[in-house]
Amino acid sequence: QVQLVESGGGLVQPGGSLRLSCAASGNIFSIPTMAWYRQAPGKQRELVTTITSDGVSNYADSAKGRFTISRDNAKNTVYLQMNSLKAEDTAVYYCNAVVRTNTGRLFNYWGQGTQVTVSS
Repeated sequence: QVQLVESGGGLVQPGGSLRLSCAASGNIFSIPTMAWYRQAPGKQRELVTTITSDGVSNYADSAKGRFTISRDNAKNTVYLQMNSLKAEDTAVYYCNAVVRTNTGRLFNYWGQGTQVTVSS
């Protein structure tokens, strides 16, 4: 079993910054891909950004130029630095990880979500 624990959400004013963290623990051999998703009220969950174990990242258009994903493989932790935040960034942010266990199998895991509210 693998657990993803997120932290760093909160209330921020438009134009402000927040940094989210997500630490994975448990039966982990490697984590090929980690990602951040978000879900705003009344909307479907959407992909924000992904990063591979080699550090290759991709971003949704809404995140390009403002958000930066990074990871520390030694700590099994992924980060999301969010700058120039807008009201439309308000959502619950979820960490996602594709984990290879010690048996060699791949599993998909989700964090519990952390609320980000951008408001004056």
